[in-house]
Amino acid sequence: MTTSLPGFTSRRVPVADGVTLHAAVGGSGTPVVLLHGFPQTHLMWRHVAADLAAEHTVIAPDLRGYGASDKPAETDPTVYSKRTMAADVVALARELGHERFALVGHDRGALVAFRAGLDHPDAVSHLGILDVLPTLDMWDVLQGTRAAVGFHLFLMAQPPGLPERMIEASADAFFGHFLDLWAGDAGAIPDDVRAQYLAACRAAVPSIVADYRASAGIDVEHDQADRDAGRRLTMPTLVAQQDWGAMLGYDAAGLWRAWAPDLDHRSVTWGHFMAEEAPREIAAEIRVLLAR
Repeated sequence: MTTSLPGFTSRRVPVADGVTLHAAVGGSGTPVVLLHGFPQTHLMWRHVAADLAAEHTVIAPDLRGYGASDKPAETDPTVYSKRTMAADVVALARELGHERFALVGHDRGALVAFRAGLDHPDAVSHLGILDVLPTLDMWDVLQGTRAAVGFHLFLMAQPPGLPERMIEASADAFFGHFLDLWAGDAGAIPDDVRAQYLAACRAAVPSIVADYRASAGIDVEHDQADRDAGRRLTMPTLVAQQDWGAMLGYDAAGLWRAWAPDLDHRSVTWGHFMAEEAPREIAAEIRVLLAR
């Protein structure tokens, strides 16, 4: 498995008791942290990170439970809560010398970034979100037969045991399904990168399931508590996403605006893996965000 980006330094950084994250670090300038999605690793940022490193210190970790980062056992629901994973990211940046940084996340990484923005507003200067809804809103809009598009969310929400056994029995087919289904441009994920994604996922089934299980439980509780308390994102926020609302019947920009008053919302036509399918455009959008 490739554990760093070309031209970047591979680091292992302790972020919590018994948990160390792998991160690729490169460039110089104001810091930008990039968080990957599912079923990927930090390698999804290979093009965008190289572009941004011309002007910024870029930090691209594997999330807790993914890639070359540690995969602690799910001893309780907090182990893979987005609150815990967000604290990992803040601790990572601090260990690398950055008390304040811009944060951009895709998919699962975007949920971690969202939580970091709510829990650590003094640390997160700018927030970028790629192709996801906040957890609480996601569950609200997945209703009826339209919810079939998110079958994996319901599968991995089940108690420990069954989902892990089912996925481990056919891991490449399971994770490969999403790489095939969600890509607008299949060529954007070359065979060698795809093989690395699948190998990383095969080695991390319990922790990946635990991440998703948390999003059906404790993450919902945290989001609901924040909504009830009126907590909102205070930093400039960019959201770029496909227009799933047209199919599922919701107003994505409206849902995000309820959380992020300083919002720039973009509906885009790139596939889900947009940092790999449209890296120049994503890098340009991040630069616009950082200029706000």
